[in-house]
Amino acid sequence: MPSSDNLNDSSLRLKKTVIIAIFSAVAVVLGIIESFIPLPFAVPGAKLGLANVMVLTCLYFLRGRDAFALIILKTVITSLILGTFSAFLFSFLGAIFSFVVMYGLMKIGRGRISLIGISVVGGVAHNAGQLTAAVMVFKTGKIFYYLPPLMLLGVVTGIFIGIAVKYVVQALSKQSLFEPFVPDTY
Repeated sequence: MPSSDNLNDSSLRLKKTVIIAIFSAVAVVLGIIESFIPLPFAVPGAKLGLANVMVLTCLYFLRGRDAFALIILKTVITSLILGTFSAFLFSFLGAIFSFVVMYGLMKIGRGRISLIGISVVGGVAHNAGQLTAAVMVFKTGKIFYYLPPLMLLGVVTGIFIGIAVKYVVQALSKQSLFEPFVPDTY
């Protein structure tokens, strides 16, 4: 007969898997919705970053590797539904840059940096990753002329994404599925 510790570990692993699957599905849906929202005043290809709500929420509740799995799932599935290889490359590099920065800030800044602040830095990092992908695809550094408006857009969208994450985290923290994963600080 399995011990209660083994049952608890299995139960937590199952809960974590369910959470990652739900967050991935929501992130894909948000990515698809976002693809229909034009930003006529912004740089070509700029997006709101709605799926980052789920990435930052995942970082809040789970480990970095879980959020990384979410990013891979979201990027691959969304690219298969909507895009081309270059769209995948832009999205993937942006997501990786954003993830690395947000994960680092969550590790070193937990309790000192707000979710909104982490989201803002993540939004700016996402845009830097996309510009890096653009340089690779178009083989020109002139792409970095887009950096100032993209940074401004990253700050603005990062604020709104961070506010959304704050409310999502508050709501999910009250749910029994998330109880074992609520951190002590924030």
